[in-house]
Amino acid sequence: MNFNSDPIKTTRNVTAIQIPSGISTEIPEGSEVTITQSLGGTYTILSSKGLARVDGKDADALGLVVTRKETPAITGDTVVDEKAALKQLRLVFDPEIPVNIVDLGLVYETLVDKIDESTYKINVKMTLTAPGCGMGPAIAADAQKRLLELPGVIEANVDLTWEPPWSQNMVSEVGRMQLGWA
Repeated sequence: MNFNSDPIKTTRNVTAIQIPSGISTEIPEGSEVTITQSLGGTYTILSSKGLARVDGKDADALGLVVTRKETPAITGDTVVDEKAALKQLRLVFDPEIPVNIVDLGLVYETLVDKIDESTYKINVKMTLTAPGCGMGPAIAADAQKRLLELPGVIEANVDLTWEPPWSQNMVSEVGRMQLGWA
């Protein structure tokens, strides 16, 4: 969801990640911010410190309702495969671009290993739109968190790579439409 809202005041101190540096910062209570984007359970805000990303667990600091996502129960017929992993990764967004990391073409490889009857390990290789992007660790951590939400996934590794370098031709047709390129 994109916002075209009037500035709001934070209701408490909130930790945010500055964009594009990836440096953690504290937004004080009573700060005037504008929510510019809400995708994948995070909020991109504009404050006097510039753009920053606020985690969904801190939505209350922005005057919004915090929603809790329940982890699905593990059943004997639960299947965690590449399709399920990619579905989760479609919930991860670059805070500057309103397209998920899969449709941006940032995910190069997704390997799901079944450890035993009900547990899995997932390894992902991905890149960023630019090697100097300070948000890389935050985006990778968000991807890992999403993968660990899948039932039975006990380990998720997200490795950043620069080979091959990302280019705009890696964006999917869905991503191109979202960006207005199609």
